[in-house]
Amino acid sequence: MDRVRKDMAMTVFTHPGRHRVAVLARAVLLPIELGIVHQCFGQARQGASADGEPLYEVATCSLAPGDVRTDGDFTVAVAHGPEALAEADTVIVLSSYEDYVQESPELPAPLAEALALVRPGVRVASICTGAFVLASAGLLDGRTATTHWRYTERFARLFPRVGLDPDVLYTDSGSVLTSAGCASGIDLCLHMIRRDHGTAVAGDVARRTVVPPHREGGQAQFIRRPVPERSAPGTSAARDWALRRLQDPITLGQLAARESMSVRHFTRRFREESGMTPMAWLTRQRIELARELLEESDMPVEQVAARTGLGTAANLRQHFHAALGVSPSAYRTTFRGPAGGRQS
Repeated sequence: MDRVRKDMAMTVFTHPGRHRVAVLARAVLLPIELGIVHQCFGQARQGASADGEPLYEVATCSLAPGDVRTDGDFTVAVAHGPEALAEADTVIVLSSYEDYVQESPELPAPLAEALALVRPGVRVASICTGAFVLASAGLLDGRTATTHWRYTERFARLFPRVGLDPDVLYTDSGSVLTSAGCASGIDLCLHMIRRDHGTAVAGDVARRTVVPPHREGGQAQFIRRPVPERSAPGTSAARDWALRRLQDPITLGQLAARESMSVRHFTRRFREESGMTPMAWLTRQRIELARELLEESDMPVEQVAARTGLGTAANLRQHFHAALGVSPSAYRTTFRGPAGGRQS
């Protein structure tokens, strides 16, 4: 039996050299989540070209090979058992209806045995309530994590050692990542692809999947609130205006004036629509532009700071480290290599 399992493990992934992604599907799974992982990683190509070599190999596995129930009127035939986890470079745990009723912080024995096959140091991620599994396994202790907003109270009660952030679309703690609702799995997968291969490849995947490469705001924008009056103005014009002049000083008063609102009313409407304050949103856009410039140009960090409206190199480093946990030079080295542009 052990020899059979070993032979099966050797045939799960068939393309040496490609990054191996194992997707753990449990009953009852949401098919959209499984499709998201295969679509995003399956579309990633060398050189961000449709004709380029695939950068990832994705294998779906379950606790035992066979049909896995979904939340629809069909099942998914899964060829691989947990042996795929032992060979993976990235493991992604999907959500399950079992998570919705979980009232114990303990992992079921079969699931604990499967996760024990994951090699030390392998990147592990979850989509939606798959975070309950990672937390039960102790992988999120002392880390920041998120999950679907409907289940954050239960998550916080079951796992007090986890720093829950209920407002974000995904979290990145290095080797362990989590995402919010099922569609935020797209955001998480694009983030991992961006981290692995840079903005160009992730942007190409986003374009072919017809999704934005980076969504604004967090979960707050999806939580039910009283519907504003139909005549109530929005803040999209102010955002568009700001995005065209990120290099310039922009004040809250200027943004509010673009929508002919008071600062107080504008701030409230902006937060309702985007899930964050106007100035926090503005800083995020500047950081995203800085990431693109660091990845795609040789522009010195002083020029990057000026081009993004962050002012000085010191200010850029401060905001960059607060947002991403690394310096601009370390980020550039990661995505372009040691010779990729000037050092900051």
